[in-house]
Amino acid sequence: MKKLLLASVVSLFSISAFAEVAVIVNPSNSSALDANEIKRIYLGKSKKFADGVKVNPVNQDGNAVADEFNDKVVGKSSSQLNAYWSKLVFTGKGTPPEKRNNDQAVISFVAGNADAIGYIDSSKVTDSVKVVASF
Repeated sequence: MKKLLLASVVSLFSISAFAEVAVIVNPSNSSALDANEIKRIYLGKSKKFADGVKVNPVNQDGNAVADEFNDKVVGKSSSQLNAYWSKLVFTGKGTPPEKRNNDQAVISFVAGNADAIGYIDSSKVTDSVKVVASF
């Protein structure tokens, strides 16, 4: 019985560890974004969409979706990303993206701001946002 329970728990974590992350923008945004451009936005190296509109990125606050996004897209762990932003803030060279608590908060923010970009678990996508990439 213990082995069955353990196997169930392990498989549950395995499934959640491979969840797909959807990068979302406001439906009025017509910009095409590739993985490199999304990475540049989240590292503060790109401040505008391709059409010249200022970009307003939003992060999730320390959850599994954020960890997955950081690993797959930004190429840094959460602690590496925090250290990266701490250095930029300390030197006055950047401000990290705002943070939201969960997928729904990110969806609400992106749906309400034409210049916003965020990421959520792909299973949570709604009609109020547009998916520009999945990882």
